[in-house]
Amino acid sequence: MKNVINWFEIIVEDLERAVGFYEAVMAVSLRRETLSEFAMAIFPHDPAQPGGALVKCSQMKPSAEGALLYLHTDDIAATLKRVTENGGECAFGPQILPNDIGTIALFTDSEGNRIGLHQPA
Repeated sequence: MKNVINWFEIIVEDLERAVGFYEAVMAVSLRRETLSEFAMAIFPHDPAQPGGALVKCSQMKPSAEGALLYLHTDDIAATLKRVTENGGECAFGPQILPNDIGTIALFTDSEGNRIGLHQPA
């Protein structure tokens, strides 16, 4: 096993609102797709590496509780600034971790999900 993470999905209520939020915050363009009845917006990723998407699914709803994933950022301060500028809220940090692990922070997105950020050392 090269990586325990294969794919992640961030559940959203309003796909267009969430796409606008994540494109602005992470400074990326998401690719929209429909898989079965699920509307999705795929984060850019190397096809040989783990990836993920925003997903609108009537059987699930956003949550600030449960699993926590961390998105990579090269500049955690700038990313957190974009979080607040786009209607999100910083929930924790930034905090520098020991042993050259890097810096982390948590934020609440436009949909109410709790999401982590990690800036490598």
